[in-house]
Amino acid sequence: MKADLILYNGKIYSHVPENKGATAVAIKDGKFIAVGTDSDIMTFSTASTQIIDLKQKRVVPGINDSHIHLIRGGLNYNLELRWDGVPSLADAMRMLKQQVDITPSPQWVRVVGGWSEFQFAERRMPTLQEINEIAPDTPVFILHLYDRALLNAAALRAVGYTKDTPAPPGSHIERDSKGNPTGMLIATPNALILYSTLAKGPKLSYEHQINSTRHYMKELNRFGITSVIDAGGGFQNFPDDYKVVNELNEKKQLTVRIAYNLFTQRPKQEFEDFSDWIDNVKLYQGDDMYRHNGAGEMLAFSAADFEDFLQPRPDLSENMEGELEKVVRLLVENRWPFRLHATYNESITRFLNVFEKINQEIPFNGLPWIFDHAETIDEHNIERVKKLGGGIAIQSRMAYQGEYFTDRYGALAAESTPPIKKMLEMEVPVGAGSDATRVSSYNPWVGMYWLTACKTVGGLQLYHDTRLDRQTALELYTRGSAWFSQEQAKKGDIKTGMLAALAVLDRDYVTVSEEEVKNIEAELTVVDGKIVYAKGDFSSYTPPAIPILPDWSPTNSYNGYYSADVHGKKLSSNNVTTTPHNHNHVASAVHNCAGACNVHAHDHNKARMSNIPVNNYTAFWGAFGCSCFAF
Repeated sequence: MKADLILYNGKIYSHVPENKGATAVAIKDGKFIAVGTDSDIMTFSTASTQIIDLKQKRVVPGINDSHIHLIRGGLNYNLELRWDGVPSLADAMRMLKQQVDITPSPQWVRVVGGWSEFQFAERRMPTLQEINEIAPDTPVFILHLYDRALLNAAALRAVGYTKDTPAPPGSHIERDSKGNPTGMLIATPNALILYSTLAKGPKLSYEHQINSTRHYMKELNRFGITSVIDAGGGFQNFPDDYKVVNELNEKKQLTVRIAYNLFTQRPKQEFEDFSDWIDNVKLYQGDDMYRHNGAGEMLAFSAADFEDFLQPRPDLSENMEGELEKVVRLLVENRWPFRLHATYNESITRFLNVFEKINQEIPFNGLPWIFDHAETIDEHNIERVKKLGGGIAIQSRMAYQGEYFTDRYGALAAESTPPIKKMLEMEVPVGAGSDATRVSSYNPWVGMYWLTACKTVGGLQLYHDTRLDRQTALELYTRGSAWFSQEQAKKGDIKTGMLAALAVLDRDYVTVSEEEVKNIEAELTVVDGKIVYAKGDFSSYTPPAIPILPDWSPTNSYNGYYSADVHGKKLSSNNVTTTPHNHNHVASAVHNCAGACNVHAHDHNKARMSNIPVNNYTAFWGAFGCSCFAF
């Protein structure tokens, strides 16, 4: 057998001992046909084989996010200004200003998750006043984790919120002394008001949704993601909102493998939804690129324990058990795998009571099922999960919400949130993911930094004794996640016979410093044996460029997760249509200060408008420690 593609002179990372020390792989028809030394693998070459020198770079199995919202995220990616990884609020607000200036009416500027104020040098969120000064006429919607959304006055007008607008149950509309909405929407803890308000914004055309989804997948490929499990999501209706990924799969334009779960959208009609889907959707229908994966993560709306750590833990309704039992019984009877959103141990106890009751009458008997999140699950409930044959999908949400959890429950409770080491010791299947895009970022290397350095994106040390080694963290994002779509025989390793998916990294995950882990990106990503992403030393292998639609899209300016090169050039350009006076005014408003520092007499605006790296803690601001810059 001869290879279509050979990669050699690399440092191959495989989970199996027999491939230790491998330097090359051979790929044919989308599968690994050999893994070994350069000399061994070159025997699989012919004159038509594509051969690539990896230049001694680290190669890892393709990253598999076991809980992400790719389908919904793809439909909206080109609409969203991403603050993922942005190092300062000053940078974030300049990005916002530049996007406001080019966004046509009636479109909105949206920042939808993936950031925390603790990642900013200033360690605070923007104020409504700052947002309104930057955008007096263009609607701006900024989503912060699961807890709040900030809308400027133009956005309030666009959605029609007035002093007479009631807040849905479990939510709060902040009002001024006259009863008018200020623009702050708060989940207390029900996040429905946040997502329903976001849903009022203009949508992309179908053509642009296709383009948006392709660019979102390319962005995932940038970080070595080759597979995901889509956990459904609110306002993600089946089959209408799945037409885009269906078409892309039919055209062989998917660059990420997708296994999707079906998420009920109708409170009190969940049983009807799943009954209909069981009759019309064949379990695991599809192919290796795009396939059905079962039910969830919403099975019954009464079983939603909202994970807003700024609010007290919600108590689930008394009728939850009956409604959940009806749906889960249906699923078990029809042998449909399922997953359930479950944040708190108290909720998990009640869920397990339901599952165990059903199991006594209709044995699960190896049926795969999943708890998602499980931040505060205890050892007793982990044992119950194991006995029922379940798995636990964990996400990097604590990397973004760890400060809030610690403030409410204390550092001791945060030390084992979630208790991943205990799950692994008890031999429960565990897979890692992000829950992107509305809370955590989709960047898996931030997730692996959280698991190994045990810090939030703001630098808070969450864990000490419970940290994972890098091998285990990578395994959770590869082989571990494969269990959650029952594809462990196909995915999760660089191994002969498996689907060919890998990432060549721009720095060595095995040896880089702790802080460098979160900065890793892929230089070459392979899915289905094909190169889907390339840069740096491998730029000559870059797939044909895809135009970004519409042309005013934030993706055209910043293309997702923060890059010092891309963002630095954009932020220092002269694309902002404003006078020098207004430019200075905007910067002053962002920082809540103007003129000289009272301590050091620095001319702040002059410094900000220069090329001085104000977000570098070891440079100008960090060295002098200007107090008004919030250091």
